Amino acid sequence: MPVAQVFDVDNKKVAEIDLSEKVFGAEVNEAAIYEVVKMQMASRRRGTASSKGRSDVSGGGKKPWRQKGTGRARAGTTRSPIWRGGGIVFGPQPRSYAFKVSKKVRKLALISALSMKFKEERMLILNEFPMTEIKTKRFKEVVDRFGLKKALFITDGANQVLERSSRNLHEVKMVRSEGINVYDLLNYEHVVILEPAVKKIEGALLA
Repeated sequence: MPVAQVFDVDNKKVAEIDLSEKVFGAEVNEAAIYEVVKMQMASRRRGTASSKGRSDVSGGGKKPWRQKGTGRARAGTTRSPIWRGGGIVFGPQPRSYAFKVSKKVRKLALISALSMKFKEERMLILNEFPMTEIKTKRFKEVVDRFGLKKALFITDGANQVLERSSRNLHEVKMVRSEGINVYDLLNYEHVVILEPAVKKIEGALLA
C-alpha cells in the first residue's frame, strides 16, 4: 500500500497517510489517458467555422442575361458557386466535435494520471491550508516555499478564500475533488491535494 507524507503549509512533515493501491499505485494505462485527453480537447473545440452556401448569399434574384443569343454561357443567378462572390460548395458549417468515452475508461484514465503523479513524486499532500482572508501574496508565499512552478491544487470542497487568493496566479489552478480531470493532472507539473480530499477522490474512483 502506498504511503505518502503529509506536510503543513510551513513545509514540515506532520504525518503519514496510507493511500489506496487501486487509485495511487495502479499501473499506468497510456491508451486510456490518450483517449480521455483527446475527448476533452475535442469537447473544447468551438466548431464555429461557417460559410455561406448559394442560398445564403445576398443578391442573385435576377437572371444576369437572357438565356440565348449573347454568346456567353447560360447563367441563372450570380449566387452560383462558380461566380465571384457566389456561394461556397460544401463549406464548413458550425458543428460539435465532442464525442463520448465510456465511464470505465474515464475512471481508468484518472486513476492512471494520479498513479503517474505519485510514482514520479510530483504529488504533495497538505494537512490543511489555513487562510482567513483573501490574500494572493500569502498564497504565493506557500507556493514558493515548496518550490512549485506550475501546480494544480485539489480541495475537498468549496473554499472561496483559497479560490480567490489563487486566481491571479497563472501558474496555479484550484479545483475541487469532484472536478479533477486528466488534462489538468497532466498539464500541471505538480499536484497538491488537501488531506480531506484524498478520501473523497478514492471514494469516487472506487465506487
